[in-house]
Amino acid sequence: MKRLFLLIAAAAAAFSATAQDNRIIRTGVVVRDGEAAFVEPKSTIAVDITVEHSEIIVGPYARYAQKYLGVRAPLSDKSSYRIAGATVALMKDGAHFAADNVAEPDSRLEPLSGSERDFAKLLPDRMDSRALTADQAAAEAAAAIFSLRKHRIDLVTGEAGENVFGGGLEAALRTIDDYENKYLELFFGKQITSVETVRFTVKPSGDKFGYLLGRFSEKDGMVPATDLSGEIIMLQIEPSGDTSLSYITEAGEKDKVTAECRVADFSSCILSYGTERIASAVLPLFEFGRTIKVALK
Repeated sequence: MKRLFLLIAAAAAAFSATAQDNRIIRTGVVVRDGEAAFVEPKSTIAVDITVEHSEIIVGPYARYAQKYLGVRAPLSDKSSYRIAGATVALMKDGAHFAADNVAEPDSRLEPLSGSERDFAKLLPDRMDSRALTADQAAAEAAAAIFSLRKHRIDLVTGEAGENVFGGGLEAALRTIDDYENKYLELFFGKQITSVETVRFTVKPSGDKFGYLLGRFSEKDGMVPATDLSGEIIMLQIEPSGDTSLSYITEAGEKDKVTAECRVADFSSCILSYGTERIASAVLPLFEFGRTIKVALK
């Protein structure tokens, strides 16, 4: 028995050197660190879907944008989602074995642009004790925007004075830009964009080729598979049927000492959203492969 374990251990080293495509692994009783262990090859597929969420928050003076700035502004809050990207990769013991760059965490949420939902405290009706109507406040905000633009031109052309140059000029222009943007938000609102990446893990079965991961709605983003308001997100597996190996010789009838190994099938894994394919990868999956015997001498 000790000699058998040594032979299996030697075979394992050979497999490690030759199986560069992670396509073959010993199965059954094997030796690890001098101890016998039972190995059952399994595959785990990581599907990462990145969803982008865009929000438009209406400004308090939106209905006066056409009157004082000559441009229409959104008059109602809007929220929409879209699938910004997706990847399919193979995982093993927590590590990624495919070339696809799969996100590390199970889920992450990060801002792309904007984050503050409240508008800046620079409303004209808050700058003094006068009681202004919304129309009057919007008129003063528009006047402030045009005043800031004039000051910017004066600084750039030198009309504001010859002593503003270099780093001082850049700082002054940045300050003007910041104030102008805050005033413009009062009319045109805020746009906030964030992305969230959600991971689904699939443990394939040799007799199942389709996996419903969930549904996606442009209104609500990722929703449960039971929510019929969204289109289905489906992972489809298409085995190639090719489990041949050029660098491994299978044991024959005369070989007395052998080891069982599992050879994975290079299967096409296709991720779809409704009728649209959004990601795909060819991965070695043991569940659709075959078991062979390899001579140990």
